[in-house]
Amino acid sequence: MVYRYILKKLTFFVLTLFTIVTLTFFLMKSIPGDPFTEEQAIPEEIMKNLYSHYGLDKPLHIQYMKYIKGFLTLDLGPSFKYEGRTTNQIIKEGFPISATLGCVAFFLAVFWGVFWGSIAAFYKGRFLDHFAMILAVGGMSVPSFLTATFLQYIFSIKLGILPIARWGTISHMILPAIALAAFPSAFIARMTRASMVEVLQKEYILTARAKGLSKFKIWQKHVLKNSFLPVISYLGTLFASITTGSFIVEKIFGIPGLGGWMVSSITNRDYTIIMGLTIFYSFILLTSIVITDIVYFFLDPRIKDRFQNYELS
Repeated sequence: MVYRYILKKLTFFVLTLFTIVTLTFFLMKSIPGDPFTEEQAIPEEIMKNLYSHYGLDKPLHIQYMKYIKGFLTLDLGPSFKYEGRTTNQIIKEGFPISATLGCVAFFLAVFWGVFWGSIAAFYKGRFLDHFAMILAVGGMSVPSFLTATFLQYIFSIKLGILPIARWGTISHMILPAIALAAFPSAFIARMTRASMVEVLQKEYILTARAKGLSKFKIWQKHVLKNSFLPVISYLGTLFASITTGSFIVEKIFGIPGLGGWMVSSITNRDYTIIMGLTIFYSFILLTSIVITDIVYFFLDPRIKDRFQNYELS
């Protein structure tokens, strides 16, 4: 049964990714204009040579088949604006930076989200609960660009203890990681609190309290595992989005990750870069979703029962 479930998820992965590749290609082709449109008119002869060089003068179905072939061979095509650069090179250069920053932000978000959510749940209705939820509402309400600007103003301009921008050392990573982690940590805190409040009302928790177990022991042995399942479903999507680059945060802090490349490619109408980065992001997202579903399958017996009943019906 486990192998059939995994096979089903992998089939979903392949079909969805192929659909995204197809839709991305035709949507890009349907946008008015072209990558070579400039303020100053380019001579017609040069335009013809450019179209011929990049294969844009071929029929649409030929271009599509060529792109699918490149996708299957992991060749996402050349950049139209940066001569000699390819989409693969840009991903190779930018993704490690975005992934490093994203992983730090991801673990910060999970740690602080679970920490404050647990505090709020165990002290429901008290000061710590209200304080934690005020922080959570603030983290979810304030846009990331305001959080990033505020952090730069306080810690870089006023206090001068952290660099205001750029990338290179661990100190350059602190402020953008906090700015990236603010919203997801607040969201995780609210999810964790809601789930833990429900679990804390179960009979086995009341029994553990009656036996005199400390709050930390109850949290560690009984509450965390049973209340963390709803959070896991969010972590897959969060990991994909946070490790592939934040357009706004990377732009504000001058970080040379994938986010900056996506912004510049849209501005320049560099279609192959836009399509390549979109497909790459989709690949990471779908991979995270499939892994999350498989983990969920092993952690939650109800998923196994539903899948088995579905096969029998």
